[in-house]
Amino acid sequence: MAQESESSTVKSCCSTDRSSVVIAPKNLRLKAAVKPADSKPAANPDTAGMLFIPGGTFLMGTNDKEGFAADGEGPVHSVTVNSFYMDETAVTNEQFGRFIAATGYVTEAQRFGWSYVFHLFVSEEEAAKVKTVPQTAPWWYPVEGADWNHPEGPDSHIEGREDHPVIHVSWNDAMAYCEWAGRRLPTEAEWEYAGRGGLAQKRYPWGDELKQGGEHNCNIWQGKFPVKNHASDGYLGTAPAKSFKPNGYGLYNMAGNVWEWCSDWFSPAYYQSGENDNPPGPRTGEGRVMRGGSYLCHSSYCNRYRVAARSKNTPDSSTGNCGFRTVLSAPQQ
Repeated sequence: MAQESESSTVKSCCSTDRSSVVIAPKNLRLKAAVKPADSKPAANPDTAGMLFIPGGTFLMGTNDKEGFAADGEGPVHSVTVNSFYMDETAVTNEQFGRFIAATGYVTEAQRFGWSYVFHLFVSEEEAAKVKTVPQTAPWWYPVEGADWNHPEGPDSHIEGREDHPVIHVSWNDAMAYCEWAGRRLPTEAEWEYAGRGGLAQKRYPWGDELKQGGEHNCNIWQGKFPVKNHASDGYLGTAPAKSFKPNGYGLYNMAGNVWEWCSDWFSPAYYQSGENDNPPGPRTGEGRVMRGGSYLCHSSYCNRYRVAARSKNTPDSSTGNCGFRTVLSAPQQ
């Protein structure tokens, strides 16, 4: 299996993009990338399963020494967002299954014929079929037959995990769901504002300490990444979408569990642009923003479960640790 040695890997994001390996797609016919929906409030919005997030002005980003300057986490700057509704949890397997049943939509992982699965979750039979891995993230196996309904490969299923966040969804897949549901993806500013739960410049959605009273607050990696996870938080992979305590706005798992797609293109220089009134993100780019970190994040490799942390991936990429939640603009007073 072709890969670089562990010592030469880049200690950065625990996700990787689809172009990192070359696998011939099977009967691939992709639509043009979906454009983000506008942020105008719907006349009669269906807000079932959503919480109202009152608009306001907050300090976005961080100057924390634990931040990644190359990601453009700073400088801290004042941003205003209008009121909106946000899903209480990431979209679950059960919810995504209803979308599939209603529309017959085929995800990009299914159309490409493969998706990235973390190496410890791949069966010996499927692992033997893997011939190449991303050089900068060799713990990701491109597994043929892995998709939202078969998270670890064709010999797996989601039975018993209906309340877990859906994974192996690309940005384009998330946008297709939003179109069906009459919703949209949050802007990066909306996501961070909601993620902070009303707290100002705290490292996590609940405060500055990772644990409170010795209790875990999120689903991240414990142990030696990427070979041993002690799972002292109770989970090796995804946790149910309503795990752990919600933040001050009542939102679950805004840190860890799964990365969540935002509508914005990613740019490490965007915070210097001066856009601070409902900023929509850069006009163009190669990767879309992901927020929140995942169950694979660890302080030694991907300390991006902090509320100000940012990452990205290409809109057609899918992995076993990325999902999404939706928003709706609220009527403004």
